[in-house]
Amino acid sequence: MPPSEKQPFYDPIPPTYDQALAGSSRHGQTWPPPRTHNDDDVLEQTEAQSLLHRSNGAGSSSRHPNGYHPPTVESDESDIASLLESDTDDEEAAQVRREVEEMEIEEPTTSRGLLWGKRIGFSLPRWKWSWRPRLPRISLPRMRIQLPSRPEDDGEETRATEESRNNDEDSESTTPPRRSWAFPGVNGMVVLLIFARVLAVTIIFGFLYLVFATDFFSSFGGRMNGGFRFRAEDLRVHILGSVEPRRLRASVLHFSKYAHIAGTEGDYATAMDVKSMFIKAGLDQVSVDEYEVYINYPRKDGRSVQIVEGDNVIWTAQLDEIERGQEMSGHQPYSFHGHSKSGDVKGPLIYANYGSREDFKNLKDKGVDTEGAIALVRYYGTQTDRALKVKAAELAGFAGCLIYSDPADDGFLKGEVAPKGRYMPPDGVQRGAVSLMSWAVGDVLTPGWPSIKGKPRIKPKDAPALVKIPSLPLAWRDAQVLLQNLKGHGQRVPEEWKGGVPEVDEWWTGDAKSPIVRLRNEQDENTKQPIWNVYGQIVGMEQSAKSIIIGNHRDAWSFGAADPHSGTAVMIEMARIFGDLVARGWRPLRTIQFMSWDAEEYNLIGSTEFVENNLETLRNDAYAYINLDTAVAGDDFHASGSPVFEQTLLRALNRIADPKRNHTLRDLWNDRHGELEGLGAGSDYVAFQDIAGTSSLDLEFRGEKFPYHSSYDNFELVEKVIDPDFVYHGLMAQVVGLIILDVADRLILPFDLVAYGRKLGTWVDNLEKWASGKLDEGVSLPFQELRDVASLVVSKAGEFSKWEQRWEELTARNGGWETSEIGGARMDYNNRMGAFDTLLLDTEQGGGIPNRNQFKHVVFGPQLWSGYDEAFFPAIRDMVDDKNWSEAERYIQKTAGLIRNAAESLTT
Repeated sequence: MPPSEKQPFYDPIPPTYDQALAGSSRHGQTWPPPRTHNDDDVLEQTEAQSLLHRSNGAGSSSRHPNGYHPPTVESDESDIASLLESDTDDEEAAQVRREVEEMEIEEPTTSRGLLWGKRIGFSLPRWKWSWRPRLPRISLPRMRIQLPSRPEDDGEETRATEESRNNDEDSESTTPPRRSWAFPGVNGMVVLLIFARVLAVTIIFGFLYLVFATDFFSSFGGRMNGGFRFRAEDLRVHILGSVEPRRLRASVLHFSKYAHIAGTEGDYATAMDVKSMFIKAGLDQVSVDEYEVYINYPRKDGRSVQIVEGDNVIWTAQLDEIERGQEMSGHQPYSFHGHSKSGDVKGPLIYANYGSREDFKNLKDKGVDTEGAIALVRYYGTQTDRALKVKAAELAGFAGCLIYSDPADDGFLKGEVAPKGRYMPPDGVQRGAVSLMSWAVGDVLTPGWPSIKGKPRIKPKDAPALVKIPSLPLAWRDAQVLLQNLKGHGQRVPEEWKGGVPEVDEWWTGDAKSPIVRLRNEQDENTKQPIWNVYGQIVGMEQSAKSIIIGNHRDAWSFGAADPHSGTAVMIEMARIFGDLVARGWRPLRTIQFMSWDAEEYNLIGSTEFVENNLETLRNDAYAYINLDTAVAGDDFHASGSPVFEQTLLRALNRIADPKRNHTLRDLWNDRHGELEGLGAGSDYVAFQDIAGTSSLDLEFRGEKFPYHSSYDNFELVEKVIDPDFVYHGLMAQVVGLIILDVADRLILPFDLVAYGRKLGTWVDNLEKWASGKLDEGVSLPFQELRDVASLVVSKAGEFSKWEQRWEELTARNGGWETSEIGGARMDYNNRMGAFDTLLLDTEQGGGIPNRNQFKHVVFGPQLWSGYDEAFFPAIRDMVDDKNWSEAERYIQKTAGLIRNAAESLTT
């Protein structure tokens, strides 16, 4: 049943991608230029002139010095006859005769060389795989019949005839007639043609012999190292030069034109747009996948926050933002929390800083009674996950929770607010889901299995990922009134608890005698709401089953220009560029998949359901997952992910320069001591890395905070504040393009397992330091076992990586050719690198993080109470937090065993 919020978000129909692209007038003339109704006629006329009217001068044909003049109806026969019978130029007449006789009448074909030349650099080949092989044509010399010469007058003709008859009659009686056979004349031109065609046939058969003799087809395989393929450097240059910021701008403009919460008609429209763009890009296969999942939607009159006295309402919050949508954008969504609990509760208001477990413990230690109260907490701070704020309030006994945006964290105290600046304005509201993605991910009613027909579903009241108390988000404009009414209630807060809301001269905690606040959150809850993932792929030519996946979510809480459509724009641009390369004859060694996820904002549903529905395939065949979410929100490049990508990432950064800073991204990375960070639980990489064991990478240009998940995250903000010239959108596309090419098309998979071993050692040291302050007296844990296996990975990976040099030597000995045997060994080498992360999964029955065994990776995964933050060895950290020392020791040993097995798999 469609929710009441699902009113038409766009009216009339949103502009098409091409229309959006054409509207980019500020970036120069659009391409292709608009055509008039006479364009086709002009084009035909121009082509005819260019093909036929090669007039006098430099454009004349070398075979016709005087130019070619097409014959007219009146003069064509007489002109040819006069030319053939010319007494002054017999040599030219003979040449023309030969050309007329040898002429082939065929339909002219149109070359695409000029078109390709406009779209691709000169260094790439201009041929396609769709060529039609044709053997050279061999024609025999034609027999030429000698015509009698023309008589001068009738008298002479009569006399000659009579004489001929007399002679014939005389000869008939004495000698039988003789027949003479006339062989065609052979001249130099005929010999030259025969020789050229015999040579062409010889070359073709020689080439075919070479192909089969070198076992090309049996190994695909038996290829020359670097031969039969586009040059890698040419491809890199082409990708860097093909990124067009104006197209990226057009994508952001198009997809942020109207609101599109997951499951709504606006969301479906964007799904169809992505599908259309994938098809237009020329991807090999494009499809749409539907799941039915649990989603809630707000009701216009179902939400309220009020201060009440008995039955009297003293004050009512405004809740919603000032309308930011334009006439074409439809109504912007109401302010609410995804996956929030429905309810209508009342209680005394209590302020609890950032809403962490430590903050609520602080209140308890001060003697503040929180049972049945309404919590007021602020975003960010010591607890970054909004869902865990609500869960902590629930566990502390609160009846409801309000979360507001404080100016000290993301508002005017930081700088200019939107729409002129990047910070949250007074009415700005940060929406978001409060489902516990660090406890269970995906559809909350099917944790651990796909949400498809025929599969079981649990009831919402039993879902471990759903909180049990209602919540709503607030702007500081509304929180200001609540904070002012707390004055004199409870205790003064410590200095670090004070926010930046203006005109709140005193900050108090509140207590059981605080003003009574009513929190009402009545909503529509659909347990089987359809959502739509869109997939497109380019099939690899060598290891087609092995895949490199590029993913970005499409749904947004409102317009979503930066989150997620800075990433959407980059993914669409990648599909266009790589699809264009395929059209030119290139094809990657491994399959490249482009995936547009739905319902990411609701607990990462779309990507998780896909992973759960294709789990074994991904564990066996997926080499890498590259995630794009809020790809551009600033100008500082950051990357998080599996250490296998370290060298690939640094190679890409070294080739790309920031034009505003006049340094390469690698230089800027080094200047700020950048490193590949760990993955937390914040985006679509979670299911790939933590459940499927697919090595994952998350990329973004970060900046200061912006109006995150609010209606101020619109195209105007991106174009005027975040990335005015779409420079960093272009740089991100270049980085992503180089990484895709490196991982999908290098003969040897560019995974850095030595870096993985080094990182493991660092993370073990950090784990031990973190745990040292939590251990009870006399308790010790065997962290040395983890340190030893980390060293083993470094050692084994170092030896393993030497095989690449041996492969190069073997192919060099064979004259650059890779035999079938060597090719098979290379693919096995790739497979073992690609499987390293997968081998770090705890896949035994009931394995994974205890009580959260949906998460299987022993190194990566969210800690129970860390949410978005990176947390290495999450299961061990949970056990240390719980002071479950025996289980912690057991799981350290189990983790060490899995890492040891992964290291041993690298034995060559």
